[in-house]
Amino acid sequence: MVEPELASERAFLGAARTALSKMYAEVVDRDVQIIGGEDNDERFTNEANQRAKEMRTHALLDLPDVPLFFGRLDYEHGTIEDINQIYIGRRHVHDGSGVPLVIDWRAPVSVPFYRATPSDRRRVLMRRRYGFSDHADLTGFEDEPLTGAVVSDQADKFLRSEIERPRTGPMRDIVATIQPEQDDLVRAPLHPSVCVQGAPGTGKTAVGLHRVAYLLYTERERLGRGGVVIVGPNRSFLSYIRKVLPALGEVDVRQITIDELLTRPTAATDATEAERLKGDARMADVLRRALWSYVGTPTEGVLYSKGSRRYRVHDYEVVDIVSDLRESTRYAPGRNALAQRIAHVVLVRMEERAESPDDRVQNAVARSKPVKDVLDSVWPRVAPEQVLHRLFSDADFLTAAAPDLTDEERTALLWPKPPRSWKSAKWSFADNVLLDELEDLIERRTGSLGHLVLDEAQDLSAMQLRALGRRCRTGSATVLGDLAQATTPWAAGSWDRVLGHLDKGDGVVAELDRGFRVPEQIISFAARLLPEIAPTLGTPSGVRTVADALSIIPADASTFADQVVAECRAALEGEGSVALIAADDQVVALRDAIAAAGLEVALIGETEDEIDTVRLVCVPATLAKGLEFDAVVVAEPAHIVAAEPRGLHRLYVVLTRAVSRLQIIHAEPLPSALA
Repeated sequence: MVEPELASERAFLGAARTALSKMYAEVVDRDVQIIGGEDNDERFTNEANQRAKEMRTHALLDLPDVPLFFGRLDYEHGTIEDINQIYIGRRHVHDGSGVPLVIDWRAPVSVPFYRATPSDRRRVLMRRRYGFSDHADLTGFEDEPLTGAVVSDQADKFLRSEIERPRTGPMRDIVATIQPEQDDLVRAPLHPSVCVQGAPGTGKTAVGLHRVAYLLYTERERLGRGGVVIVGPNRSFLSYIRKVLPALGEVDVRQITIDELLTRPTAATDATEAERLKGDARMADVLRRALWSYVGTPTEGVLYSKGSRRYRVHDYEVVDIVSDLRESTRYAPGRNALAQRIAHVVLVRMEERAESPDDRVQNAVARSKPVKDVLDSVWPRVAPEQVLHRLFSDADFLTAAAPDLTDEERTALLWPKPPRSWKSAKWSFADNVLLDELEDLIERRTGSLGHLVLDEAQDLSAMQLRALGRRCRTGSATVLGDLAQATTPWAAGSWDRVLGHLDKGDGVVAELDRGFRVPEQIISFAARLLPEIAPTLGTPSGVRTVADALSIIPADASTFADQVVAECRAALEGEGSVALIAADDQVVALRDAIAAAGLEVALIGETEDEIDTVRLVCVPATLAKGLEFDAVVVAEPAHIVAAEPRGLHRLYVVLTRAVSRLQIIHAEPLPSALA
């Protein structure tokens, strides 16, 4: 590397940052055009203009710890008009006169940075990758010529060095190291939906986040109408990924958990079997039958009086109307339609007597007491809570609504001590998902997200997936997960089933099986569990080997905590982040032992803000999914396995969180597949 050239690149970086600051200042100083007037349309336009300015301001904000560009392409002369070099970065930057200094990585002209090969150069002569410190200082560059007989291995060296660069705090973006198979998924079109089955360390979460950024770049107007939402498994996971999209210039994406999406409060918990059943796809039919059982068979007609005249709708006519409407629409619109259909028959009777009624007369009839009495007796108003309360309180009602469930399953669903009324009932999270289904059966939810991202989707139940699909009826989805990491008893199953429950049956399933982020020794060791937990999946491979990546350390039960502390202390002698992962019922005691030994430590799920700065964190096994650390110490795998029905699945998750080093400490025997 020639020092003058490095100095030149640093000078260019400084010029680009100065240009970005000017772009930012121009937007900040620009007045928002205010349309005079007080009507709703003008107020809405003014608010939209102000919001657009705020979004543009956020997008142009220079993040001091994020490199402005990460690569350069040198093209054959004449490939791009008047430009032979382009810098690839996280956002577009120009010099004030329209000349581009940095090209957005999502632009078509940037594609060769990820796709060009010696056999398919795409008119690229050389690809340059830049190295940066954690404070975004340019430290060097590596060149990869794409011409000539000998091609260097600089690309692999850069990928390895970037992955192994020590980390602390939240997840970093991977925009500089996206591989061709990842790029295919990132740049896939908005429709159809995409489902990514990704083994540990394949970057599926990062691919999903970068896909969001790409879609917002190419389809911003379409997605702006419905919005984009990312649904993660828990708050710890969302905290871990929270900085990726802002680093890519996208700040207007909601990142929430599914229980935050379903806004009803929860005050009850379910037994495991009840929770599993409440997530079962069969519950959709149970709820439908339960709701529609409230619609009865009319035994009387309607007699409507207007002045001295009487107009009769016979009982058999009402029966026919109810029969036509039953389950042909949602429950609440069906009730309204019944009133209007009865009123229409009355209007026909009026016309037969040479009267000339209009729509106002029909609406008056539909709201009249005789019609309302029929509605209340035949098609009563119901609330979702009312139906579910009766379903779990009344054994006969549940039996009629759930003929496909066994006696044991129905018993598991019934409340041992039902609340007196549905208004005093306390609901669990699984109940809230069922209430959401009932609410939609009663009256259809309006609006649709433009795009929905589901991470760790393998853990969602069929009923949860249906609830999410209802919020994205006309939009598309990116589904991310790994069937081998399905730890919930209510997991929906195969990806075809997942997409079906989301109502995205036309979705495309793709597989990532090359682990860039987990060393080969670790992923091969964890893969010994696959024949037991996911026999249909192939064995993933790691593209990196790391010296001393895996250590298995037998321990003495009497001094187990002391040995855990010693291994954590030793791990801190290296660089980067360190995690101690243990069973949920062990992790707090181990955290206390580590703190008592004088080490600075944080606990995931308890002190999220400290995780950005503290190198050593303790992680409950149930919160480890999706996270990664430079070094991981796993305490007592047997306890992790014994803690839950899918304990081996949970252990597979835990064993694949390390980017460089994994140490397993055990006083009890390892699971047989690992012994």
